[in-house]
Amino acid sequence: MKDHSQRQESASIVQSARWLLMGTAASLTISGFAAPAFAQDEVDEKDNAIIIVNARKQDETLQETPVTVTSISADTLDKFQVNEVADVVSRIPALNVQVGGSGAGGQISLRGIGTTNISAAFDSAVAFDFDGVSISTMRLVQASFFDVAQIDVLKGPQSLFFGKSASAGVFSVRSADPTKSWEMGGKASYEFEEEGYTVGGYISGPISDTLGVRVAAQYQDINKYVELEAGTPSVFLNTGKGLKNFVGRVTLQWDPSDNFSANLKLNYNHNFGDSLLGHSDISCGANGVADDVFLALSGVRIASNATCDIQDGLYPHPDGHPALQVIAPGTTGAGRYKGQSYNETNTFFGRLAMDLELNDSLTLSSVTGILDLENEHADHFSYVGILPNGDPGGLPAPFSDALKQYTQELRLTSDYDGMFNFMVGGFWESRSQPLQTSQNAFIGSFLFPDSRGIGYDWVANRATKSEALSFFGSASFDITDQLELSGGVRWTDEQKVHRTSFPFLHNALTFLNGIVGGIGLVVPEGFQTGPIEFSDSNISPEVTLKYQATPDLNFYASYKTGFKSGGVDNSILPTAALQFVKPGFGTDAQRQAALDSIIYDSETAKGGEVGVKAMLADRALRINASLFYFVFDNLQVQNFDGAAVRFLTVNAGEVTTKGFDMDWAWQTPVEGLRLSGTVGYTDAKFTDTFISSNGPDSLPGTADDIDLDGRRAARAPKWSGNIAFDWSIPMSDSLEFGLNGNAFYSGSYFASNTTFNDYVQGDYVTLDGSVSVGHPDGKWKLSLIGVNLTNEIWANTAGDRPFLPPGGDDRVVTQNRGRQLFVEAAFKF
Repeated sequence: MKDHSQRQESASIVQSARWLLMGTAASLTISGFAAPAFAQDEVDEKDNAIIIVNARKQDETLQETPVTVTSISADTLDKFQVNEVADVVSRIPALNVQVGGSGAGGQISLRGIGTTNISAAFDSAVAFDFDGVSISTMRLVQASFFDVAQIDVLKGPQSLFFGKSASAGVFSVRSADPTKSWEMGGKASYEFEEEGYTVGGYISGPISDTLGVRVAAQYQDINKYVELEAGTPSVFLNTGKGLKNFVGRVTLQWDPSDNFSANLKLNYNHNFGDSLLGHSDISCGANGVADDVFLALSGVRIASNATCDIQDGLYPHPDGHPALQVIAPGTTGAGRYKGQSYNETNTFFGRLAMDLELNDSLTLSSVTGILDLENEHADHFSYVGILPNGDPGGLPAPFSDALKQYTQELRLTSDYDGMFNFMVGGFWESRSQPLQTSQNAFIGSFLFPDSRGIGYDWVANRATKSEALSFFGSASFDITDQLELSGGVRWTDEQKVHRTSFPFLHNALTFLNGIVGGIGLVVPEGFQTGPIEFSDSNISPEVTLKYQATPDLNFYASYKTGFKSGGVDNSILPTAALQFVKPGFGTDAQRQAALDSIIYDSETAKGGEVGVKAMLADRALRINASLFYFVFDNLQVQNFDGAAVRFLTVNAGEVTTKGFDMDWAWQTPVEGLRLSGTVGYTDAKFTDTFISSNGPDSLPGTADDIDLDGRRAARAPKWSGNIAFDWSIPMSDSLEFGLNGNAFYSGSYFASNTTFNDYVQGDYVTLDGSVSVGHPDGKWKLSLIGVNLTNEIWANTAGDRPFLPPGGDDRVVTQNRGRQLFVEAAFKF
């Protein structure tokens, strides 16, 4: 970390560069009104083998870009009711997506590399790129998406073109743009297993010769998104916890001249669920017995209602406890949703992309992004618990968090006829991330309310502000007509400031502090940490050699590096040792130890890949394959100690991931029949000392420490892949019959990074299929769609269940959704 003078100097540089980037973007907007016209190059879209991707921040065909990319078309998304990120896993080898559970709201892993879902403080190792704007928060994993033109998954470090949160890859979603002629479409579906319906539609076309518009919206209402175990106390009249989603988008495309274009997207998403914990079940460990909820300070035990069956698709999350009706005034959940678990998110996203051709060879591009996300939720983070009188005995905890993010990127790109071309650019990001929590955890205060009538142990206000600046440059040299050398470098500087305060502590905790004396057990009421600062900078180089043997055969080899900034854990608990973070309190050694427990270092990656991209059989067959080897230093990991009820934030020493990926697609000689598939082999292991504190002590240096060096990384199946078919069978000039199927295989993998005996998810196979009948031009279509037809349930993550008794071994296992069966009607004209 930098000292104070270095931080001041960095802050001055960031401020100056920020105004430069924003000012240039504003000037570009103004210049677009009066810019002279120049001719634009167009991609020949007549060849249906061409897939356009944006893996290097410019449009290239999938076959010519020297990056491992798996691309999923809008047609495939529609055929299989893909409405959220987790629905994509059956098409991407070594992709793992977990939704819900806690903290950040989800996580994405690629090739065994990902960031914990527990803490919202962590950026994702797999960047979420939405219409050209990189978004670090994993809350968006919970959001629905629709009216999507294409999804691209880029594997391996992508820091040169996508920045600091792409150390393991990029998940890119591109929404549909206005059409050149007026059209409208819609669809409605009903799902039988979860008892939900979805309706949506769009209208798109030109308002004038220079302005196009597209308006789209979708609403989803699911009755049994999470279905409860029999006998689980709930405020709901049935055993299902529902989910409602609304998402709407307006897109404007403006082309006032041949050399200037602007594209504005405004997106709003409202997500309301009756549970945050979602599909989180309880594995009862080796003893097969459901452990009580144990409150160590009070000695209270609450019986678990878990059945130990984690394959039945039923979940033991109680709610409705009266304590939820006594929430500290002015804090999360006060006055609303009394006695009910809930999860509500409102997200506004805006993006303005502009391109100005300065001349025949230079284009100036600007991408401005705004994200405003607010989330509030309450749930029982013991996951189980029934009191003797039949009331829920879970431990209620309401949370609220928000994210305001502003980004600005500028790029200058050349398109010379000669051997040399370049791209240079700058990027600025500002984020504000407040988090408020109220927790009933340590003493069972729902049984013994505070003298002020408040049923919570403590209230915490946590806030993190960060600012990042980076500059990047890349160049390509055509050594010969067939051989291209390209490369570049990105410099990044990021600064973060975190503050935590505890305005309320239960009377009993204050009383215990007085009995213990000295430093006590917890911080005093009203304690504030003051600013906790983190800053770091990084240089990420990349170089690629590409050889185009023929127009349809490309070979490439690349060396890549990645970077993901460190920071301050925002899951800080009010333990007494936290007081040492304040200057002047305790010794220097105590202060440093306190800071080390909540500050995590930046994550870096380096390595390379070699690949081939081929079009064969007169372009009817596409085969793309790559070999990769990457080493990740200081992988950011957060585990949870269920006995001590605290988060453990650490950096894993080193993870090495190696293997290969292949995808293929064949337009067969049979009319309308297309076959496709993917296969991936991943060998991801800890390859240096990684001390994972585990057990009742869970403190560095204790006998419970475990070195995971040599163990496989979590969520990294050795083998995975899919095979799919799409068959459109003409019945007449106005009728077409469709058959579609997909089978996905995943090998076994560890679900967490704690011990050598962690929960292991066995290998599994899922099947999807659809049958449809409709007009060949898509004017109407009726479909029957089945997702996960065999109702396979698998674990994405696993970790200690909170409030374990001595010797307890229950684990919280976050899972996927079960089988879904849809009937759908769609139209377009």
